[in-house]
Amino acid sequence: MAVVMMTALTVACGKLSSSNGEAEQRDTIPAPVPVEQQYLPDTAYASVSALQFQVEKNDSSDAMLRGAELYTDSSRVLTFRKNQWRNADFAGRVTGTPSKIEVAWQFDTYMDNTPTRLGTWAGGSGWTGQPLYVHWTSDEVKHWQSTPGAMLTPDFSDQEIILGSLCGRVYFLNFETGKESRQYLDAGNPIKGTVSLDPELPLLYVGQGVPARQPFGAQVFSLDEHRRLSLFNDSRAWRSWQAFDSSPLVAGGFLFWPGENGSLYKFRRSAQGITLHSTLRYRVQGAAPGIESSISVYRNYGFFADNHGNVLAVNLNTMKPVWHYRNMDDTDGTVVCSEEDGKPYLYTACEVDKQGDPGTCRLVKLNALDGTEVWRQEINCKRKRFSEKKTLDGGMYATPLIGHGDCEGMLFANIVRNGAAQAAGEFTAFSTKDGKVIYTTPLKQFVWTSPVAFYNEKNELFVVSGDSSGNIYLIRGRTGEILFTMPVAYNFESSPCVVGNALVVGSRTNGIYKMVVK
Repeated sequence: MAVVMMTALTVACGKLSSSNGEAEQRDTIPAPVPVEQQYLPDTAYASVSALQFQVEKNDSSDAMLRGAELYTDSSRVLTFRKNQWRNADFAGRVTGTPSKIEVAWQFDTYMDNTPTRLGTWAGGSGWTGQPLYVHWTSDEVKHWQSTPGAMLTPDFSDQEIILGSLCGRVYFLNFETGKESRQYLDAGNPIKGTVSLDPELPLLYVGQGVPARQPFGAQVFSLDEHRRLSLFNDSRAWRSWQAFDSSPLVAGGFLFWPGENGSLYKFRRSAQGITLHSTLRYRVQGAAPGIESSISVYRNYGFFADNHGNVLAVNLNTMKPVWHYRNMDDTDGTVVCSEEDGKPYLYTACEVDKQGDPGTCRLVKLNALDGTEVWRQEINCKRKRFSEKKTLDGGMYATPLIGHGDCEGMLFANIVRNGAAQAAGEFTAFSTKDGKVIYTTPLKQFVWTSPVAFYNEKNELFVVSGDSSGNIYLIRGRTGEILFTMPVAYNFESSPCVVGNALVVGSRTNGIYKMVVK
């Protein structure tokens, strides 16, 4: 039996708006038009000539995307940054001006100290490591309770947190209590990225991050049977590293999953698992880059960046590149899509890695339809060398946050400065119109985690973010004023998931925390 995981609630990937000054629920926005009624052109701009690419088809049947956007239930977070555009602020809710953050519970993961050639990874969660959240319907709860293979515990409830851990396990937690709601899944190897839950089928997609053991690749688990259905890797890939840190996405009936082996995969889905439909492989200047960012999708175009600084748009119907943009350096953060005045735009930024030290983090706004640059903002950053083998790159690892409410027209980002400024890390607000810096707030340490937003009844925005020293910050979005900060853990590298006036986030020790904004 397949669990129907999408309710009748529908929301768009747009902004909070209100005619009476109060933040409206997005559930009132009409359902989006099916993608087949609004295909973007099957074309290739001149910039694609910089690529050497190949599309391999394993399935000759219909490849066209069909249906409406599925990540539309406002109570569910099923993938990294919640939706296809990866632009969610999660619309967390608070009353008045919040003044503190309290820890509601802490769950400690297993610690796995198995040595790898990249060190030991222990437990907790790392980059991007965002938890998922599901509020199950009463029918779905009955289904799980009547399915012995689901491996529920006595602490199962209708609200679940699902997250992958560096210890190689996937945990299921009761959102209210922090206790395990199901038996954990053994993924075999450390999980760095964000797992994804299929919006229609009882399937969980889990990418492995580091090969502590073999086999190594991308996995599909059945929640009905609580077991692994398949493990995918690609011996034909143009790059040999088979990690999958990207959080896959369902669009138009297919699953799209970029790999660090330099390939974008298109899979068919069923309750029995996934089957490969087609593959895009590409090189730039003879090199096949790895993809750690998660793909964002607008209609039938998909967007991602890679570790050589290439930003690509791909026609997901044909799997052929539409345009290519070169953004200097390694880009791990996910490309964010935003529709402004009816036109789609992208925001993305690079790190300071291959360009040397010091270097430039280049934040750009691109036209999503043709890849042309709307504006760029360059921030000086440095690399920090800890030893001969260990270096911390500067720039942006986090995914930017688009502001709404009283912060309409603002873009927020965490920047790793590493000595190029007074603070190692900075929280910075930019103008979405021209990219100019509106303000910069120094933080106590560098930051990889992606910021999240909370709105009050006046539609005022407040940002919550952690840093690599385990501090948590509450920041007024309009001014950058730090309203509250406290040390919580060793290192917050993961991105939070927001539910109401609470967030759940993991640390690089072994703690997973639920915090309440008050």
